[in-house]
Amino acid sequence: MQSDSTAKVPVTVLTGYLGAGKTTLLNHILTAPHGKRYAVIVNEFGEIGIDHDLIVDVDEEIFELNNGCVCCSVRGDLIRILGALFRRGQTFDGVIIETTGLADPAPVAQTFFADDEIKNRAYLDAVVSVVDAVHIARQIEHSQEAVEQIAFADVIVLNKTDAASPEQLEAAQAIIQRLNRGAKVVSTSRSLVDLDAILDLGAFSLDRAMDLDPHFLPKHHHHDHKDHGHDHGHEHGHDHGHDHHHHDHTHSHYEGIDSLAMRVSAPLSEELFDAWLSELVGSRGLDILRLKGVLRMGDDPRRYIIHGVHMMLEGDYQGPWPVDSAPESRFVLIGRNLADPLVRAEIEAGFRACAA
Repeated sequence: MQSDSTAKVPVTVLTGYLGAGKTTLLNHILTAPHGKRYAVIVNEFGEIGIDHDLIVDVDEEIFELNNGCVCCSVRGDLIRILGALFRRGQTFDGVIIETTGLADPAPVAQTFFADDEIKNRAYLDAVVSVVDAVHIARQIEHSQEAVEQIAFADVIVLNKTDAASPEQLEAAQAIIQRLNRGAKVVSTSRSLVDLDAILDLGAFSLDRAMDLDPHFLPKHHHHDHKDHGHDHGHEHGHDHGHDHHHHDHTHSHYEGIDSLAMRVSAPLSEELFDAWLSELVGSRGLDILRLKGVLRMGDDPRRYIIHGVHMMLEGDYQGPWPVDSAPESRFVLIGRNLADPLVRAEIEAGFRACAA
């Protein structure tokens, strides 16, 4: 269960592929006239740190991690730096972690699930991914990291829209919709965004987990019946490529990630849902990048909010359902090996069977 995060420091993970504009966005955050103080952790790829020198000279605490991805020993360094930062007694309005362009953001998020000291002092606010509108179509063909940076994000900053052709922009938007239909998308140029759109969002907060975009799951995506419009719009692009996928590594990264959004109006049995989710995570946890859900459990007037990273899950009852919306359960999976119609049907049937 997640405790109250009001006294904790929010942490924003800033990710995105090489050259997408992460450091430009970080500089924008640090120099905007918001009056807030941030600690910055830059994760550099390579022995010689450069990113630190690209950050404008501001009155902020800046730390640097070397040697690539935030995982394994580097994740240990992240825990060490955050722990030392909090033990100093200094006050910060937030912490920003800029990952290398070659990093999978999942290990960073897992740090905030797994380490007790970090959990007691900070909370993961959101994963913000910067996407290059000009080059993303090529990047996802050759890089699994580029795919997962989109699939894992809570907010996607679609950058360089001024330099993209109409065809490139349309392709980039289609990629984002395909890989992560639940993410909030902010289109911009030169990484100039309204900071309220990317900071202090509570995307990983249980009581606000689904509030980034309350309309992320349109009514016509209702999973209780066959929706031909959904199948055409979401499946056709994958099936077209999958016909040529046997050993076609050009598209293997993109083909590997999919999302599955489900909705049930009937109340769920908590016991049945827990059993189903345990089985799902036990069998497919390594393939699940993210899961989010707002659930209607039995006769309880409160919303049950759940989110997870791979096999790490947190869930709890939160506030009542909004007075202007009917209670219903919404559940989203983002991960690998979700495109097979039989797999999707099995997962959907399992979720539907949780109805009380």
